[in-house]
Amino acid sequence: MLQINLLLLFVFLQPIPTVKDATVLSSISMEQICGDVIHKSWDTMLKNFVDDKGNVDYQGFMKESETLNLYLEQLGSNTANENWSREKKLAYYINFYNAATVKLILDNYPLASIKDINKPWDKAWIRYGGELISLGEIEHKILRKMNEPRIHFAINCASYSCPKLLNEAYTEGKLDNQLDKATKDFVNDPGRNIISENKVELSRIFKWYNKDFENNGSLVVYLNQYLKSSINPDVKIEYLKYNWSLNEIK
Repeated sequence: MLQINLLLLFVFLQPIPTVKDATVLSSISMEQICGDVIHKSWDTMLKNFVDDKGNVDYQGFMKESETLNLYLEQLGSNTANENWSREKKLAYYINFYNAATVKLILDNYPLASIKDINKPWDKAWIRYGGELISLGEIEHKILRKMNEPRIHFAINCASYSCPKLLNEAYTEGKLDNQLDKATKDFVNDPGRNIISENKVELSRIFKWYNKDFENNGSLVVYLNQYLKSSINPDVKIEYLKYNWSLNEIK
């Protein structure tokens, strides 16, 4: 017990790793660190290279590609386990997905759209434990099976019509508030959904993943939990064209 307490004291006395000092992450295992410390370097990068609108400075990220690679290696070497809380798992996989998406863009930069990459969501290249997995596997085989539809507004596909990339890391302690904010921001964003008394045009996300939003009622019932102004249950819904242009800061 004394050894455990001394280890925890040692960890908490360590300086928070910065983008310039990411090697700290590579030397501390997931079992040794507590809470959300592992996401600190990702959080710093997001604060430095993502604006409040979710637009990304990929050239800035490029300068810290080694730090990003170390973060992904750390996540891949310390996989989620059954003892983690649901919130910790969700935060882990959301951050993993978003960081891997940024790396995928950097590895193919410059480009006009993520869709310029061959099979960006299907190719297995992300190291996770002893195997390679794809972005699609993280999304469809892990995150969507956790029965949390708000993940659709947290994971980012590097495109303007996607939900914005949050400029902070998702964390276990703040996850519910972060997911609520991401959802409210997205559904009330006139650039992504056009909602008025007589006209409702939604992001195609609500068409592609319709079943995820209807677990406890209709799509309209789900939306009305987060909209500033409720819409009529009988309203006709149409879907907007999706803009796959790279979400890069101009």
